[in-house]
Amino acid sequence: MSNQVQPILPLAPVERIIRKAGADRVAEDAGVELAKVLEEYGIEISREAITLAKHAKRTTVKEEDIRLAVARIKKSA
Repeated sequence: MSNQVQPILPLAPVERIIRKAGADRVAEDAGVELAKVLEEYGIEISREAITLAKHAKRTTVKEEDIRLAVARIKKSA
């Protein structure tokens, strides 16, 4: 086993996402890599959503914050 840090997301659901996209088989390292990417993107979205919630003078991140954060990140990409 390598010294790489495993992502937070469980591999089984991530591999199911890849299969849902059309893959017949999924190598474990592909699932690990996608989990890392999803985790990084999730953290980016979460940080933006937290900023939006704070701007609205809230400590609770709401669905609308997540949706707006995704839209803002997509727009800036």
